[in-house]
Amino acid sequence: MTTEIYFWIGFILFIMLMLGIDLGIFHRKTHAVSFKESLAWTVVWVGLAMLFSAIVYFWKGPEKSIEFLTGYIIELSLSVDNLFVFILIFSYFQVPIHYQHKVLFYGILGALVMRVIFIFAGVALLTKFHWIIYVFGAVIIFSGLKMLFQKDKKIEPDKNPVIRFVKKMLPVTHEYHGDKFFVKIQKGVLAATPLFIVLVFVEIADLIFAVDSIPAILAITTDTFIVFTSNVFAILGLRSLYFALAGMISLFRFLHIGLATILIFIGLKMVFSEVYDIPIEYALITVLSILLTSIAASLILKKNGTQ
Repeated sequence: MTTEIYFWIGFILFIMLMLGIDLGIFHRKTHAVSFKESLAWTVVWVGLAMLFSAIVYFWKGPEKSIEFLTGYIIELSLSVDNLFVFILIFSYFQVPIHYQHKVLFYGILGALVMRVIFIFAGVALLTKFHWIIYVFGAVIIFSGLKMLFQKDKKIEPDKNPVIRFVKKMLPVTHEYHGDKFFVKIQKGVLAATPLFIVLVFVEIADLIFAVDSIPAILAITTDTFIVFTSNVFAILGLRSLYFALAGMISLFRFLHIGLATILIFIGLKMVFSEVYDIPIEYALITVLSILLTSIAASLILKKNGTQ
């Protein structure tokens, strides 16, 4: 238990250090994130995740290491679907590329807080009420089917109750004020900028995404530390992945089918866990195979000109 606590403290301090380096050194000045820079950060985060997997291997054994890798790959692959939403949000609000990094940075901080709450609540529920595994499984299967058959996503801010509430509580300026979320207008009144509305939308998108992704990883393991760390690495890598893939995300036209299939597979794994518990290494191979097949199909069919 003492060792576990030390790892919790060490991991949290490490994440705080990395976020401090990111915002305080590399992104202290607002600028457009280049493809080269985003790709470098993506490699850094993936490399750190692999290194952490090795640490888990020597600390908790091969099974826990595979659980971490499986959870990380599931969370990272599912988060790609969130990239489509980010692109829609930034396009709808016409957010200048210089300000997008700041929105995603603070959006991810909020996401980390929400994930901690979801993870501890989910593990507690599964521990106390084992039958809820079937509820989680059904939710994941439904989410997979919804993703498989859903039409194009649309952003409708005026219909969102949270955005409407924010606008009732605070005046909102009509134009951006640099990368500021709040500014003072006439008579010193504090007003939100459109960039803050974008941030709220990003948080809402991640909240909805967490409802699908957290139960999915709980199908792999209920070890709180493994669930949390795999989520953190996936979320922190998401920001740099966005800038690396934003310009080419449309090329992966079969990716949503792969992601939906992964969700359905994970949901079925949960529902039928009492009948047959799929070994974790087989689950990892299955998830990777589905993901790579959908990516390969997108690239090959696109290359051959197939519509």
